[in-house]
Formats: sequence, C-alpha cells, structure tokens
Amino acid sequence: MTVAEKLEPVVATALGTDLPVRIDCWDGSSLGPPDAKFALRFTTRRALRRIMWAPNELGFARAYVSGDIEIDGDLMGAMSTLNEFADPDRGPGVNIGKDTTVAIARAAIGLGTLGLPPRRPAEEARLGGRLHSRRRDARAISHHYDVGNDFYRIVLGPSLVYSCAYFEQEPEAAYGLDEAQRAKLDHVARKLGLHEGMRVLDVGCGWGSFVIHAAREYGVHAVGVTLSHEQAVLARERVMAEGLDDLVEIRVQDYRDITDGPYDAIASIGMAEHVGYDKLPTYAADLYALLAPSGRLLNHAISRRPGPRETKRDKTSFIDHYVFPDGELVPVSHMIDVLETAGFEVRDVESLREHYGRTLRAWVSNLEGQWDRAVRLTSPGRVRVWRLYMAGSALAFEANRIGVNQVLAVKTPPQGESKMPLTRATFA
Repeated sequence: MTVAEKLEPVVATALGTDLPVRIDCWDGSSLGPPDAKFALRFTTRRALRRIMWAPNELGFARAYVSGDIEIDGDLMGAMSTLNEFADPDRGPGVNIGKDTTVAIARAAIGLGTLGLPPRRPAEEARLGGRLHSRRRDARAISHHYDVGNDFYRIVLGPSLVYSCAYFEQEPEAAYGLDEAQRAKLDHVARKLGLHEGMRVLDVGCGWGSFVIHAAREYGVHAVGVTLSHEQAVLARERVMAEGLDDLVEIRVQDYRDITDGPYDAIASIGMAEHVGYDKLPTYAADLYALLAPSGRLLNHAISRRPGPRETKRDKTSFIDHYVFPDGELVPVSHMIDVLETAGFEVRDVESLREHYGRTLRAWVSNLEGQWDRAVRLTSPGRVRVWRLYMAGSALAFEANRIGVNQVLAVKTPPQGESKMPLTRATFA
C-alpha cells in the first residue's frame, strides 16, 4: 500500500474527499487531482510526525519551516484556495479535532512514523521571564528584528520601512513600493503637523526611515528609539550618510524609560502591537506625559476584528511562535478607548487595510525574487517563516480578518486649544 493510500483516511477526515490541491508523498504516490494548480508535498516521514504531535497550524508551520512539507506552485494562490476550501459556508472545513488526530495516529502507526515529537526548528522563539518585562520584550524584539539588516533590505527594499505603504496611485512601473513608502512617511508627517524646529519622538523607529524623512524634509529635531541593536546600528549609519547627525539621535531604549520630554509630536508606527493588552494603558499614559500641550500622537497599528479577548494565549499560533512572540492585536475601538482614557483627544482615524495587502504582496515578491541570497544571509527556515507569514498576512488583510489604522490624537490642554486645522486638507 502506498503512502498516499494510507494517508487518504486522514485527508478525508480533515478536508473531505473533494480536494482543492494535490498531495504528493515521499514515496512518489499522490492523491487529489493530478492537474491541480498547487501541490502540498510531504518530503519526509517526519512531516506526519510533526502534524501528529501538533495537529493545528503550528504543526503545519513546523513542517513547512523545516522543509518537511513543500508547497509547489504559487504559495499565496495555494493558501487562498485552502482558505476558501476551509470556509464552512463554501466547503466542509478543516476539521482538526479528535477524529483527525486519531486518523493521523493510525496513519503514523501504519507508516512506521510514530515516535517522539521531532525537535523544533531553530527559528522558533524561546523566551523566558515575565510577560512584557523589559528583558523579555527586548528578547522578543531581538528575535524578530536582529536577523540581519541585509535580509531586511531584500524584503523591504531600499526604503527600509517595515509597516504598510500608502499607495496614492495604482502600482505601476513608475510608482511602486518605495514611492508608496515615501508617501506614507509624508502622510504621517503631515498629520503630525511637522515644521522646522519641532522636537519629535519616533517610538519603535526601526531603521530610522521616519526620523530621517522628518529631519530632512521638515527640519525637525528627531529622536528615534528601538530595542533592536542591529536596527540602531544601521539607522545611525543612515543618519550619518544623510548628514543629519545634528538633527537626529538614535537610541536603544525602552519607551518606558524615556524621560526627556516634552516632545512636540510623537510617531508610533507599527510598535503598539508589541506592547501587550495589559500594558497599553501604561503605553498611552507614558506617551501622553512626554507630549507638550497641544502635541500630537500618530499611532499606526494593526488591529483585530471586534470581539471578546482571548484570556489565554494561543499555544498553537504560528505567528506567536515564529514571528511576533508576545505580540497582541486589539480592535481599533479599544485603542481609541485607551488613548482617550489617558487624556488624549482623538481627532482622526484612518484605515489603511487595503494598502497593507498590497505592501505584503510586494514584500513577498521581493523575497521570492532573491530567495537564494536571503537563504545565504539567514537560514532556509528563516526565509520560509517570512514567506509563510507575509503571504498569510496579505490574505488576512484582503479578507478583512485583520486591519491597520492610523489614529491621530492630541494632548488638548484644559483651555481646549488643540491647534488642529479646521479640516483634513493639510494632511489628506
């Protein structure tokens, strides 16, 4: 009996019999339509053992990251097809429950693959200590960002902006990702009302792109803080290369340790996701305290759909284990409530959801276009993590399963002088 024949009960239990993809096995046997656009290929027996011990997205991710499973064909197309197939309104759904687990175990016994759980891929995060302590947060940030600046240059492109771009025009040869990222930086700067002589803080400054843009284009004095040492090194090099070292300072510093306010404006772009639900009130209060009266905060963050918060962390989450350990998304309504409770007056909210789908597709294209070089710079597993994460995230944004929002808030003094323009015309 072939491997495919022994796996057929597992596949039928989990996916039904009308497969949207072909499944190829390590002995050369297959099941599913021979002419399928996409193929899920089990390259080793160990793939089944990984899924048996974690019959959920984490087990699949471990198998994919380690190379025990390959996806032949367009990854995003394959994931989109599987997502549609798993929609209970369109198909039988993916049933990773007791019946599937039993079927996997039976198949593993029949194939001689039953055994102890395989060693986890090296790319999986291993953090210790108290959740969202300064030390643990620093380790979580290092896990994600300290994987080589040259690797990030491949993924993000020359702009080195790691948050969604702002596509003011349809993507074309003359207007691509880099132009859209410059537009996003300027969009933030205009919302903050930047002008020469202002003192600006960028919390989670990454590789310094926003503080460089703000200093070069608006003449502000900017401070950028990050917990990533590798980011800080490159950000300082970029500041020096631009001749802006008299206007821009880059620090390796936790936002909770900033004490040199007041600042006239604060940008937080793609950083609040790392803060943690229970720490968001402290985050908002700290930024409020650092602002001068009538100072503006631009909080740019990914959000989840409304609904009750899961009180226990999802131990099966691929993103939590491999991409953003300890990260947590909140609905935009909760973020607004946190900011208002801290004393801010919220003046503008803008969704950039569609923009992030386009951005992620561009990043996936960048990575796939320089795959071999990316592998040499990091590891095959690391590159697989990023490909899977970005492809899945693009589909999640496009399907409205997650969103991203810019919330503009002001530290309005008791006299009510927000100093905001009467209309959005200055930053629209």
